[in-house]
Amino acid sequence: MQIGPYVLPNAVFVAPMAGVTDRPFRQLCRQFGAGYAVSEMVTSRKDLWKSLKTSRRANHEGEPGPIAVQIAGTDAPMMAEAAAYNIDQGAQIIDINMGCPAKKVCNKWAGSALMQNESLAIEIAQAVVAACAPRGVPVTLKMRTGWCDTEKNALVLARAFESVGIQMVTVHGRTREQGYKGFAEYDTVAAVKAALKIPVVANGDIDSPEKALHVLKYTGADALMVGRAAQGRPWIFREIVHFLATGEHLAPPLVAEVTRALLEHLQDHYALYGELTGVRSARKHIGWYVRDLPGGGDFRDHMNTLETAELQSRAVAQFFEEMAARIERMPQADAGVRPDMALETME
Repeated sequence: MQIGPYVLPNAVFVAPMAGVTDRPFRQLCRQFGAGYAVSEMVTSRKDLWKSLKTSRRANHEGEPGPIAVQIAGTDAPMMAEAAAYNIDQGAQIIDINMGCPAKKVCNKWAGSALMQNESLAIEIAQAVVAACAPRGVPVTLKMRTGWCDTEKNALVLARAFESVGIQMVTVHGRTREQGYKGFAEYDTVAAVKAALKIPVVANGDIDSPEKALHVLKYTGADALMVGRAAQGRPWIFREIVHFLATGEHLAPPLVAEVTRALLEHLQDHYALYGELTGVRSARKHIGWYVRDLPGGGDFRDHMNTLETAELQSRAVAQFFEEMAARIERMPQADAGVRPDMALETME
């Protein structure tokens, strides 16, 4: 899999998710096998570039390349300027957001709302490519199948995007109207792939190695993008990569590995956001890890009352220590099950 001059280690990507895919989470997913990671969207509004929120989203310190930054906006010249600015800040690939379904984004006619205005969507893509091409920076784009079920125009737009120089297109198999409800459909993704010469990435409801293989075969896509399924389960990337390569399931992670990964993620998270914001924003990540585990609900309620990084990380360590001890006491221990065996044992 290749984007411009960049050859990627595999074709299983982590999706850009607002409020989730920050630098610590991107690095976590790449450690667990994701071949590529795009930043959460950065605004094209120049007056917000120096804001704390935007500067955190654009933070790529210590991150392995290629550095991919997603930009969002509704004005072609502003989007072009934003692309150039982010290149100056270290971006090696620029991704255009035309897929976000959030109301606060679509109400401003950004994100997937742009799919309702095809001429503007194409104008933005063309302007961003024009700003990036002289500097050798590839431009990619993420979109949905359309605005609603009766207005699926992903194929029309994908052809136009390719013609103006977009080098990779990702299609989430839902309309904006669906949000994240219902099920993703892959016929539109397959149609886009059949029509384009550039790489096409399939996204939506890819939550297991088997589903990944099905979507690849059904759509003929060049790569897959995993979003919500990686929340609290970042090892899904290596599971998918292994299954696609061998047809066999990779052993699930051990409790000790999950504990170590989560605690390291928390420290990286606190370092980026500071203690006050970091502790509060880390709660959702911790909640995703424990949501399917015995006692996970009670632990989440308790954890949400903790206000310091030390107390939060200590509580996480204790919770998983108790989980390992619980596994040790299980009857399977006589059959060779270890205290640090996989969490799936407890689900």
